[in-house]
Amino acid sequence: MTVVLATVCEDGVVIGSDSQITDKGRGMTYPAEKLHPLGDTAAWGGSGARSVLTDVKRCFNEKSAAILEAPDIGRALQAQVLPILRHHYDTFIPDVPGGEGGGTPSAYVMAAGWRDGEPWIIEITPSGMIGHYADIGFHAIGSGAAMAQQAGSLLSHFRLGQRSVRFGCAAVLRVLHALDLTSASVGKPFSLCRIDAKGAHHLSDEEIEEVGEVVRKWEEAEQAVIAKLFD
Repeated sequence: MTVVLATVCEDGVVIGSDSQITDKGRGMTYPAEKLHPLGDTAAWGGSGARSVLTDVKRCFNEKSAAILEAPDIGRALQAQVLPILRHHYDTFIPDVPGGEGGGTPSAYVMAAGWRDGEPWIIEITPSGMIGHYADIGFHAIGSGAAMAQQAGSLLSHFRLGQRSVRFGCAAVLRVLHALDLTSASVGKPFSLCRIDAKGAHHLSDEEIEEVGEVVRKWEEAEQAVIAKLFD
C-alpha cells in the first residue's frame, strides 16, 4: 500500500509519503523513496507502476524548470506524464503465462508547490486527467489514500490552512503514523517536504525525528486535556 498526501498551510504546503513498495508479482515488499524534488520550489510523489514512475522522475528532473514556469502547471505536468503513460500502456503485455497478478502500468502522480503567494496541489490520474486540490486543502493518492483522507478529515478541526508549515509537518506525520498503525503495508521511514516562499525543503531523518517528538507532545497534550474534561 502506498500513500502520498499533501496539505495546504497558511504559509505553504506540506507533502509526505511512506516508503513501502509492494511487488505483487514477486510477493514481496521493500522500502523505496516515493517523494522527489520538482525543481527547487515544488515536490512530487507517485503511486502505481514503478517503471512508469521511474520514467516520470527522469522526465521531471529534466523538465522541472519548464513545468514550474508554465502559465498552467497542471497542463504542463499533464503534457509530460501523458506520453509516458501512453508508451507503457502500448507496450504492456497483460497475459503472461504464469505471471498472473503482476500488476498494471497505471500510475498516479501528485505534485505540490507554492507560487506567487498561492499553494497548488495537482494530480495526474492514470487516464491523464488533471485534478486541482489546493482549494480543498488536502489530498492523497495511493492505495492508502482513502484512509489518509479519513485521517485528514479527523484533523480538519485544527484548521491547517490557518497554521504554519511547521504545524503542517506534524499533522502530515501524524496521519502517516496512524496509517502505519492500521495498515501493515504502509511503512517507515516516512518522507516529508515543506514548501513555502523560500522554496522546497526535504526534511532529513533527524528533522523528521524532531517532528515526531512534536507529534508525541501533541498527543500527550490531548490526553491531558481529555483527562481534565472528564475527570
